[in-house]
Amino acid sequence: MRFTTTPVAGSGGRVVVPVPFDPDALWGTKARHLVGGTIGGHRVRGSIERAGDGFALTFGPAACVPAGAAVEADLEPEGPQRADLAEDFAAALAASPAAGAYFDALAQFYRKAYVRWIEATKRRPDERARRIAEVIALLEAGRKERPKP
Repeated sequence: MRFTTTPVAGSGGRVVVPVPFDPDALWGTKARHLVGGTIGGHRVRGSIERAGDGFALTFGPAACVPAGAAVEADLEPEGPQRADLAEDFAAALAASPAAGAYFDALAQFYRKAYVRWIEATKRRPDERARRIAEVIALLEAGRKERPKP
């Protein structure tokens, strides 16, 4: 999503970058949207969250995002999204709202790890179904990653 915005100074030296669109409407409802891209030509990663009556990204004092001047921003969701998942795994997440919501809120590192583990079974459908069921159970239990074997 490309847009122009004006970052503002926040408390404690933070910089708040208003986002002029509803990420829930664009990318699906989530508590926070982990994104990456550029703001004012600087590479950024962060989390779009509710801010007042809209949405914003907040960066710490060390960020290279300048406050006070209009900047061009180009942001996109990080990591695998529901639309990118295999049909069987996406259907399992849709069948379990708790697991789906938890998966959507995970950082891309954890989402990718679960997807890689499931995708490693492409030639063994019985094992794939077992792994999908195990991942759904782990997500429903609020586990970011599989226990170490």
